[in-house]
Amino acid sequence: MSMKTLLAAAALAALATGAQAQVKVGMITTLSGGGASLGIDIRDGFMLAIEEDGRDGLEIIVADDQRKPDVAVQIADEMIQSDKVDILTGIVWSNLAMAVVPSATAQGKFYLSTNAAPAQLAGKGCHPLYFSVSYQNDNLHEAAGAYAKSEGYSNPFIMAPNYPAGHDSLNGFKRFYEGELAGEIYTELGQTDYAAEIAQIRASGADSVFFFLPGGMGISFLKQYADSGVDLPVMGPAFSFDQAILQAVGDAALGVKNGSNWSKDLDNEANAAFVAGFQEKYDRLPSLYAAYGYDTANLMLSALDTADVTDQEAFRAALAAADFDSVRGKFSFDTNQHPIQDIFIREVIKEGDIYTNMIVGTAIEDRSSAYVDECSM
Repeated sequence: MSMKTLLAAAALAALATGAQAQVKVGMITTLSGGGASLGIDIRDGFMLAIEEDGRDGLEIIVADDQRKPDVAVQIADEMIQSDKVDILTGIVWSNLAMAVVPSATAQGKFYLSTNAAPAQLAGKGCHPLYFSVSYQNDNLHEAAGAYAKSEGYSNPFIMAPNYPAGHDSLNGFKRFYEGELAGEIYTELGQTDYAAEIAQIRASGADSVFFFLPGGMGISFLKQYADSGVDLPVMGPAFSFDQAILQAVGDAALGVKNGSNWSKDLDNEANAAFVAGFQEKYDRLPSLYAAYGYDTANLMLSALDTADVTDQEAFRAALAAADFDSVRGKFSFDTNQHPIQDIFIREVIKEGDIYTNMIVGTAIEDRSSAYVDECSM
């Protein structure tokens, strides 16, 4: 497979001495193209936790899915059949997750989601070997909807890319906003020109704009929106205002509110240590994607402390216990193996020369997901 690397000092040492890794982890993520910053942060957060733990017997295999479902499937098949991985993780995009996760779990492999968590896998498509460590796709958008309602917006224009997470996004916003809309549109995944959409917003009579456009899509939209002269308040999920996007957009993002289940200023020991450790190792602030990668690795490590991955029932129970210190503070799994957690509202601010986010309120406490009752586990 192209772009495949082995990481972790312990794994390399084991390979050099001829010893066999006790646990193999396959990370499939996006390391090239417009979504590369997301996958790089997931990888770096995950590997920081592995390095801090320092245990022997782990082999981490990392591969670039190039944001292509067929490539992700090919990589997953090779990791399962040739590399004999025990656990898969790392996928950023929900269309790739839908292509990989059901097949991986059907082949008896655990999948721990560091990001993508489509509705289909939270309800009827739930599986004992699938855990979402990040959220359920709708969650951060639900927080933005709750915020819009609390602020008294009465006619927002909402938009997201046309793929599973985009549909989950707008469904989540509408679920907690519960009001009229000036417009609702789906854009192309990977789109970079938003002139037509901005013209629709201008003509719609909207009093606000909600958008979900992660990675390079969000950078393009925010820059074009700022230059358009459309002076409507903008809100979204944290994905639209992560660290990489903010540095590229600059002042145009200041003051924007976004829903998030993590922020660098969350006041707990695990988060303080994570933020400091990430900055020291990588010389940049972590994003929420890095936080998810870090939590996922620490969840996995906590389960490996008490159970053998080859004993699926025991390992599943150890994962479900979530006996680790999450950077999000409160963290537990619901019966569909998706998190129960607080969802916050953050505001984009500037600290020195760096654009970042600050928590300004809690939108939803102890939020699970809308689909948990559809899961038969």
